[in-house]
Amino acid sequence: MSSSSVNPFIRPYDSTRVDFREQTAEERYGIPENFLEIEITNPQFHGTGRNKYVDYEVICNTNIPAFKLKKSVVRRRFSDFEWFRDALERESTRVNIPPLPPKVYFNNRFSDEVIEQRRQGLERFLQIVAGHPLLQTGSKILGPFIQDPSFSRDSF
Repeated sequence: MSSSSVNPFIRPYDSTRVDFREQTAEERYGIPENFLEIEITNPQFHGTGRNKYVDYEVICNTNIPAFKLKKSVVRRRFSDFEWFRDALERESTRVNIPPLPPKVYFNNRFSDEVIEQRRQGLERFLQIVAGHPLLQTGSKILGPFIQDPSFSRDSF
C-alpha cells in the first residue's frame, strides 16, 4: 500500500501515546468517594417466657451526607424493624420497600439457626433500604432508625 492511499481521517497508531492514566495507590486502596456499610451483629436475648425477645446490633459506617454520623451502633428488635418497614411504606410511595424475613411462631424460634437466618435477612433488608438514594434524601426516619440510640417510634 502506498502512502498516497492512506486515509487522511484515520490517525496512524502512535505507540508512544498513552490514553489512560495509571491509578495511584490512594485511588486504588483509599476510602471510596461514597460508601455505606451496614452490618447487623451480636443478637442478644432479653426477658423470659412469653416476654422473651432478641435484639440486634446495627452498625453503620458511612461518609454519605444524608447520614448525620460517620459511625454509629444501635440496638433494634424485630418488632422495631416491622414498624420501620410500615413507616417507610407510608412515608415513601415511590419506593418499593423489600420484605422483612418471615416472622417465626413455632417453639424453636430462639434456636441459633433461626436467629442467624433472621439476622441475615434483616441485614439484607437494611442494606437495600439504606442504600436507596430516594430514601437517603427523602426519608425522615431512615437516618434516626439506623443511627439514633434513643430512637422512639413515638417521635414519628
